[in-house]
Amino acid sequence: MPETRSFGPEERAAVLERQRTLKMAKSAHAFVRGNTLKFYEWLDGLARGRLPEGPPVWICGDCHLGNLGPLADADGRVDIQVRDLDQTVIGNPTHDLVRLGLSLASAARGSDLPGVVTARMLEEMIRGYERGLAGSEANTPPPEPDAVRTVRHRALGRQWKHLARERLKDAEPTIPLGRKFWALDREERAALGELFGQEAVRRLVLALNGRVAEADLRLIDAAYWMKGCSSLGFLRYAALVRIVEPEGKRRLALVDLKEAVEAAAPPAPGAEMPANPAERVVAGARALSPNLGERMLPVQLLGKPVVMRELAPQDLKLDVGQFSSAEAVRAAHYLAYVVGQAHGRQMDEATRAGWRSEVTKGMGGGEAPSWLWSSVVELAGRHEVGYLDHCRRYATAQAA
Repeated sequence: MPETRSFGPEERAAVLERQRTLKMAKSAHAFVRGNTLKFYEWLDGLARGRLPEGPPVWICGDCHLGNLGPLADADGRVDIQVRDLDQTVIGNPTHDLVRLGLSLASAARGSDLPGVVTARMLEEMIRGYERGLAGSEANTPPPEPDAVRTVRHRALGRQWKHLARERLKDAEPTIPLGRKFWALDREERAALGELFGQEAVRRLVLALNGRVAEADLRLIDAAYWMKGCSSLGFLRYAALVRIVEPEGKRRLALVDLKEAVEAAAPPAPGAEMPANPAERVVAGARALSPNLGERMLPVQLLGKPVVMRELAPQDLKLDVGQFSSAEAVRAAHYLAYVVGQAHGRQMDEATRAGWRSEVTKGMGGGEAPSWLWSSVVELAGRHEVGYLDHCRRYATAQAA
């Protein structure tokens, strides 16, 4: 079938499901990243008291390696923060720790590192998290591991032309249709055109990067975006807009629109959150990742809740191919520090101190707390079985 024509709903859903299945079959680590539901199925079956109950704060809900990385704020300043908040809820911060521990253990296995390295990673993860909870005013940030330092340096040197070459293949003002970007039908084009005529959308785009509030904003191209893994099958669009300032200066902006769905992550008892999934995602982003949250807007598109944000050239994810033993341990400490900062900025000093004491309980001998170790070991086993079953089903389907 020609890739430049628009797909019908059923045809598009089938293609997306095949792509998701393929992505998750590539490695056990990819299976962990793309299968948040399996984590929360395990969590739902735990006896109460198995995990520490932390103070209810906004959590990522899907805290794995790929969901942490450099993010630019509205003025272009870059920090390492949580970069995907689809599953964010006001919940137990322990859930982010266990999910991150599973992701790190999976990456270590993928790098063929011995089990003793995983043990050290989980130990350093708790130390880094404790350090992050204390706040940057209480200590100096830990040294960045190579994987983080490399991607930060890449982020700091990136400009619009890099984003255009990467996403659009060239700097011409069109979105190239093909494997990643698909043509829209008439209803989708009309809905996006109407959306970009709204004043709230105009204000969001023009508020970034020192743009002039009186500038003219116009949608010039859009496409369905086949992107992600766990989100495949939901609405996802890329929109290219032109900004013309009063004195005639022209700029382009690339906007990501992503359907927001109900979170699988369990909220804390009595937690009050927006009922609208897009509003929930934006509220969580503003609490956990200020750089990202200030660039997001909840909107309605085709009758569904959608989160829109302008893509910044500096927004990159950590793409870890292979870890060395020392690098894996440093990465565990640093990334948990980032999560600790995100959780800690939502707590007052007394609450932070109490939670630090609780989360480090049982570390007298230098080992990771038993609840973290046992949870990660059990989850790693379940996901390994799930991954092999997934690969078997995929191979059978391919043969058929």
